[in-house]
Amino acid sequence: MTRRSHTFAAVSGIGMLMLLAVGGCVDEKIVYRDGPNYAAPPSAAASFVGYSDVANKVTVCGNCHVSQQAKWKGSAHADAFATLEKSGSMQGYCQACHTVNNLGNVATDTTAGWRSTKDNRYHDVQCESCHGAGLAHIQQPTRGQMLASIKADTGKGLTNGCSECHTGTHNPFVEEWRQSRHATSYTRAYNGTTATAPEVPGGPRAACQSCHIGQRVLEAWGVNTNFVEKSQGQTAATSVGVACAVCHDPHGTPNSKNLRFPIDSRDLDNNLCMKCHYRRAVPDFSSSYGTSPHSPQGPMLLGEAGWWPPGIQADGDLVAAHGSERNPNLCATCHVNKYDVTDKATGKFVQTVTGHRFRAIPCVDSNGLPLPNAGQNCAVSQRSFKGCAASGCHTEASARTIMITAQQDIAGLAVGLNAMLARVPSSEFAVGKVTSARGARFNVNLALSPGSEVHNPFLAKALLRASIAQVAKDYNLTPPPGLDIAPYDKQILGRSSN
Repeated sequence: MTRRSHTFAAVSGIGMLMLLAVGGCVDEKIVYRDGPNYAAPPSAAASFVGYSDVANKVTVCGNCHVSQQAKWKGSAHADAFATLEKSGSMQGYCQACHTVNNLGNVATDTTAGWRSTKDNRYHDVQCESCHGAGLAHIQQPTRGQMLASIKADTGKGLTNGCSECHTGTHNPFVEEWRQSRHATSYTRAYNGTTATAPEVPGGPRAACQSCHIGQRVLEAWGVNTNFVEKSQGQTAATSVGVACAVCHDPHGTPNSKNLRFPIDSRDLDNNLCMKCHYRRAVPDFSSSYGTSPHSPQGPMLLGEAGWWPPGIQADGDLVAAHGSERNPNLCATCHVNKYDVTDKATGKFVQTVTGHRFRAIPCVDSNGLPLPNAGQNCAVSQRSFKGCAASGCHTEASARTIMITAQQDIAGLAVGLNAMLARVPSSEFAVGKVTSARGARFNVNLALSPGSEVHNPFLAKALLRASIAQVAKDYNLTPPPGLDIAPYDKQILGRSSN
């Protein structure tokens, strides 16, 4: 390799004085330097280059892409082969997903990288595992070469993407993800087939796209990494849902599991899940959608959702235990719960559940294995509450009982409030009006939205009770008998709760 330099000619006057002032011994400036030498890859490696320094885990790619190399080195991908060795389960068929070869990229040659050479330079899940063989790019670098895809898989043949390794009985991440709403989130951000159609009710909205379309999510989060789908036209056919690379940065992050943001933060702007699951948690009286919550789970969990009557100070204890320090992983505790399923008759391993359907209480079979989506309309007695027991606060049985009780309490209050709202003049619900009737209707919809009885039953019931009292006062109505609306009967109606 060569080093090209520019030797400065003699200078005089003020230029020489400046050189002397900084030490006088600098006589050249490097304007270009080739990367360090590296051993040519074996011909059998099919142009995969791997490590230039195995001991220090320096990839050939990383000699130029320094920042990505530094991030990646702290990730689990960088220790993939050692992890397999330490597991005590080293098998030949396992090695392909812990080394550099054709898996995860566009290469189709199964005799590539580690698979054909067994050379240590191909240990671990390196840059080329996702970006493809790097020799051509090294010999003639061109911007846009070797772009990876952010799709979990690139088609029915699964010829690319995370799915070629993060799959199977022990690691069915992608199989589960395909059954989640994350996989199809982009379909809910379109009017017809294009994301650029005029904004109409039910049609695409910029705010929707920044959570529903993978490319737009990364853009909203300030991720400027280039990838295959980034430059493609924005249509339903080319869009990506909330795929693996949206939540996980393959190059590595300071967070566990390469997550782009932490899951234990109680800051709505910094918590990975809440960056999207926080929309319309309070009413927008100017909008026709104003009384319909939309993904309010984060603020609900943290006790920050809903409409409060004027002058009412929310109780300080309306942050449920699920949103407190006692539940450090917040949403992920229940929604990304990992466990092994064994056959009850034989005790033999059946499958690992990774939690990447994101269902907190899935319908399960007799062994506890989640049923396909078509089987998710089951009785509460057929649902798994393992996620609820993960924090150690509940048993599965007690969690089920607590949820059922909360559902019943909330339903009773909602029925009573709806009966009162039915007697309020329709003009009080007009778009643009700021009325207690519209605020109360929002609270009913919020309390009855899926999961509210678990995310924060205390807040849901408090909002309904306060709404009942305020609607009774503003429209001269009598609350249905038997409803406990304390302490808001005293605070709003001015009567004792005794």
